[in-house]
Amino acid sequence: MSIPDTESFRDSLGTITNDGKRAWVYPKKPSGKFYNYRKLVSYVLLLFLLAAPFVKIGGNQFLMFNILDRRFNIFGFPFWPQDFHLFVLSMLIGVIFVALFTVAFGRIFCGWICPQTIFMEMVFRRIEYWIEGDRGAQIRLDKQGWNADKIKKRGIKWFLFLVISFVIANVFLAYLIGGDKVIQYILEGPFSHLSTLISLLIFTAVFYFVFAWFREQVCIIACPYGRLQGVLLDTKSIVVAYDHKRGEAEKGRKKFRKNEDRKALGFGDCIDCYQCVNVCPTGIDIRNGTQLECVNCTACIDECDHIMESVNFPKGLIRYASEENIEEKKKFEFTARLKGYSAVLLILTGVLIGMLLLRNDVEARVLRLPGQLYEHKDNNIISNVFTYKLINKTTKDIIDISFKLRKYKGTIKIVSTEKTFIVPAQGLAEGTLFIELPQSELEGDKNKLMIEVYSGKDLIETTTVNFLGPRSYK
Repeated sequence: MSIPDTESFRDSLGTITNDGKRAWVYPKKPSGKFYNYRKLVSYVLLLFLLAAPFVKIGGNQFLMFNILDRRFNIFGFPFWPQDFHLFVLSMLIGVIFVALFTVAFGRIFCGWICPQTIFMEMVFRRIEYWIEGDRGAQIRLDKQGWNADKIKKRGIKWFLFLVISFVIANVFLAYLIGGDKVIQYILEGPFSHLSTLISLLIFTAVFYFVFAWFREQVCIIACPYGRLQGVLLDTKSIVVAYDHKRGEAEKGRKKFRKNEDRKALGFGDCIDCYQCVNVCPTGIDIRNGTQLECVNCTACIDECDHIMESVNFPKGLIRYASEENIEEKKKFEFTARLKGYSAVLLILTGVLIGMLLLRNDVEARVLRLPGQLYEHKDNNIISNVFTYKLINKTTKDIIDISFKLRKYKGTIKIVSTEKTFIVPAQGLAEGTLFIELPQSELEGDKNKLMIEVYSGKDLIETTTVNFLGPRSYK
């Protein structure tokens, strides 16, 4: 008698057939307590995703990732190229935060928060259920010939998918170039900005391809996070898990029969109805244990609870639990590993907050003009030429800008007809200036000067430069 290979599911993906072709997933429409919670969370996040690039705090877009101009806004805080270390630190905090929750609660981010899952399950699949019906109706429609009914349903579905993909592409573009600019382009007409229109159509095609055809393959094949969870998870992590102790008992699963004493016969509570498999959006059997494809969406929990309720068995055969909880009935504990992640997260968050609080609204850079040495003027005056760049990180113009030297009795002359100037909001001002010092003030051929930048009478920034002079032969 041959022993069945119970681990064969680990040799291939659940969405690939034995001959290497795509196994299309027709998930049953989910329902239940967790699904209702997910809908609530998803609609709040959808509203956030759609509104974030058009909401402003203190004049700054709430979220913006303008890679071309190297300008980023995170929760209303602007990050310029000079603040790239802060942006990297904030992204690192986000990664550690996700890793912490993965160690504790598995791939919960994928099932509840990931935009791919939210759009796929709460927008596109719901449209599919509305037009084509539930799992059985979709399978029948797929198998039938291209008659008027199929053409009508598929045509409406694909058209709506295209429209929503176009809307998502516009929102995505607003994150990249700014919500105000996207609205401006719409009002001016698409053909006034042809290059942007082409980019928008490319984004639309990508989103349509992902949500109309590629679907769950993004989570299984394209997203690296699914493979990362294998490193982060351990036996203490709480995941969507099947209680094999209760479900299998001594003799395994068995179809349900009324008035049958399953415990006396040695069978577990799993009635082998396959509803947990039918409802899974990635097409896996959760009873095989934690798998790469599982996104912790909880659809199988709701479906199994419904089945258990209908046959008068206790709910929770599939539930949020750790391997240790199922095997040894151990409760969740805050392990040393979780403490380590939490400590790192708190330290980095504290560092980021401190750096944000200490960050100036204006950044000044004064650099020597390349290839220029000092100039000897009348009355033993030594002159050096520099370029300056002032970056205004606020949403208001900074007016009446002037430069002064600290400690040294010298003068700063700006190459301009005006003695003062303005740094525009979220912009920069640059130009050339001369610093002139009496030779008696110098202490050698290299002197470090402190330059103060004022807005009116208010000191707003300081910077240092190296001032060149004649070499001393004392």
